[in-house]
Amino acid sequence: MYKPYKLVICKNRENADIFVYNEGNLIEQYQEQFENKRLEGNIYYGKVTNVVKGMQSAFINIGTEKNAFIHIHDLIEKDENIEKKENMLDISKIIKQNDNIIVQIKRDCSNNKGPRVTKDIKLVGKYIILMPFSTFITVSKKINDIDERKHLITAITTYMKNKKEKYGIIARTSAEGQEEELIKEDIDNIINKWNEILKKSKKINPPFELYNNNGIIGKLINDFQPLGLEIVTNNEEILNFVKKIDKNQEITLDTTINEEININRKVYLNCGGFITIDQTEALTAIDVNSGKFTGKDNLEETIVKVNLEAATEIAKQIRLRDLGGIIIIDFIDMKKIEDIEKVRNRMEEEIKKDRSKIQILEFTKLGLLEITRKHILGK
Repeated sequence: MYKPYKLVICKNRENADIFVYNEGNLIEQYQEQFENKRLEGNIYYGKVTNVVKGMQSAFINIGTEKNAFIHIHDLIEKDENIEKKENMLDISKIIKQNDNIIVQIKRDCSNNKGPRVTKDIKLVGKYIILMPFSTFITVSKKINDIDERKHLITAITTYMKNKKEKYGIIARTSAEGQEEELIKEDIDNIINKWNEILKKSKKINPPFELYNNNGIIGKLINDFQPLGLEIVTNNEEILNFVKKIDKNQEITLDTTINEEININRKVYLNCGGFITIDQTEALTAIDVNSGKFTGKDNLEETIVKVNLEAATEIAKQIRLRDLGGIIIIDFIDMKKIEDIEKVRNRMEEEIKKDRSKIQILEFTKLGLLEITRKHILGK
């Protein structure tokens, strides 16, 4: 099988620096403390310690240093009326102190806060995502072919009719063009995994970890392996860890590699301009500067050239740094509407390469472009 994706995992002191390459180009990079892996995706059997009716929230002891936080939004089934449901329902009628509950971590601990959890469990397979507490069947928005979308929904719906239990399923991007038998096999594997989790929860008392997602490395293997993945590492411990996750995954030990993540505030453009990236608690601000680039044409054309190149680089940096939440871009001021649209269209095209959910809004009256993006890794 052709393998367009490559993970390079370097053990540097207590951290593992992880680089994702596509066709030789670096597209994503992450850092994980190898002895203290991230918790996103892990599933726990917890006990409710406190219900805060005024906040429509509760705190759950899942065995971590700080209790996990859950909001009513993450307790009720998702549909088009979810906001109305949240306003009408009383969390104290849904969940009570000392209740036992199975939850999944959607956002890791940060600063002085414990992890945020959800009852909306998602188990990720090679080609599908299983949602044990939902019933709808859908397809990844990244699959654009209408006929393929219909085919996948029909095939999965037909197969699920024979199942005793009803589950929600999302066909992943990797399901596109795959044989139905492979997708069915994946569905069965994930359902079996969920049944094992349930059996375990009935044999033990909370708090207890029911399922471990194997941190960032485990998530990246799950995400890229169906698309064709090879892995290289400089550390034998990491090699053994990867083999434990999947004995069939191709991995090579090369002790000579020594890559380290180096993220700079200022990123230079080929034209001579540059962008600066500043992260705050509330948002990420990106500023575009023409720098040394003066151009050979008129000023307006020079500005547009810088902004277009900046748009391409910004889309790349957003993915590379896994920036999330609100992102504000201050492009160099443009006077013509067609130039503004040209830059916005360039951003639209470039973000299609990103596998995260992104929304680009219109330019504000002050000439700022606002983007919202969901982190690949919960933060």
